[in-house]
Amino acid sequence: MSELDSAVRTLRDPATIRARCAAIAAFVDEGRSEHFRLDRSKLAAVAERIATLTRRRFPDLKIPYHSRWRHFEAGGVDRKRELDQKLAGRSAVALARARIDLALVSVLLDAGAGPDWRYHEAESGQDFARSEGLAVASFRAFLAGRFSSDAGDPCRVDAAALLKLDAKALADIFQVREGNPLVGLEGRAALLRRLGEALRAQPQTFTSLAQPGHLFDALTHHPHAPRLQHHHPQPAPLHHRVQAARLLAALLDAFSAIWPSGQVINGVAMGDVWPHQAVGWVPFHKLSQWLAYSLLEPFEWAGVRIEGLEALTGLPEYRNGGLLLDAGVIVPRDAAFAARPRTPAEPWVIEWRALTVALLDELLPLVRDALGTSELPLACLLEGGSWAAGRQIAAEKRPGGAPPVAIESDGTIF
Repeated sequence: MSELDSAVRTLRDPATIRARCAAIAAFVDEGRSEHFRLDRSKLAAVAERIATLTRRRFPDLKIPYHSRWRHFEAGGVDRKRELDQKLAGRSAVALARARIDLALVSVLLDAGAGPDWRYHEAESGQDFARSEGLAVASFRAFLAGRFSSDAGDPCRVDAAALLKLDAKALADIFQVREGNPLVGLEGRAALLRRLGEALRAQPQTFTSLAQPGHLFDALTHHPHAPRLQHHHPQPAPLHHRVQAARLLAALLDAFSAIWPSGQVINGVAMGDVWPHQAVGWVPFHKLSQWLAYSLLEPFEWAGVRIEGLEALTGLPEYRNGGLLLDAGVIVPRDAAFAARPRTPAEPWVIEWRALTVALLDELLPLVRDALGTSELPLACLLEGGSWAAGRQIAAEKRPGGAPPVAIESDGTIF
């Protein structure tokens, strides 16, 4: 990080995401936006909807994190147990690496699937769509060794395997065929190849194997531990605490260059960062934050405590953002706002996403009050919560539950 320009560092700090999204909400409140106005009188009803859904889904209010690991539970199947059985006998560090490998590759394949795609899981006999389908398909591919170049060690991800993945291989993994189309297949394949390139370019972190799970070692081993000679194979001491913002920063340092947004600042690819007239650059890092949330459990299962979770923000994607549009909190000035698909670079979409982040922060205390608890982190509001409520209200308003606005996606941002 010390070599990075301070502007780049600022745009990788979740505090900047929060501050700039709040500034855009203030800009809208002042009536300066040509795209939106806000109706905060509807926030209480949204909070009640989220609280009701949270109570129904988690009656004891023991709400897990919003994480890819929830999707691995789709259809009531305990796939983590199946994974753990496959990994039996490995050390805690090796287990953490494998779980990080799985979560990372699955999250990167998690952009919107489109309304017509389905995945049939032979093992359970069930069919899954959207995020759950992508999760189950990527889980099965991981167990089958599709992301590993070593047949003797199938449950891993490495650059050699990723660099060989093309759209045809992904089509096979995701059961894509005529009548079962998946949005952004080429984009997903290209993203995984760029991941392979990024891993290979950073052997100091990801080793000569170029395996993403070595992020665990990078964040938990003391950076100033002496170089141990080969005849003293003791591991460096573990740090049993990692800051959530540090986890996100490590992900952004390692992988910002794989995102194809085209945004480059001072020669550094910035990923999910976009311009807005009121605040300059506004960072979202949506998939990187979704990844950070999805890595909390692999770290915790390995005995590492993630602290400062409140530093991360809500996720500006079409379920959280769709909830606020459908519920009438975010009010588009153009009644025909949904007449055409939109792209992530449009000012309309940038502003909608910023408002989503800011309003999720405003909803948090309201939902806590409705649930009668002060112990609800944002990561659990999202899971309880807001994402499911966005899906619920979409199903009430439109056949098939499509979001209120279509985003043209290449399979890498939404």
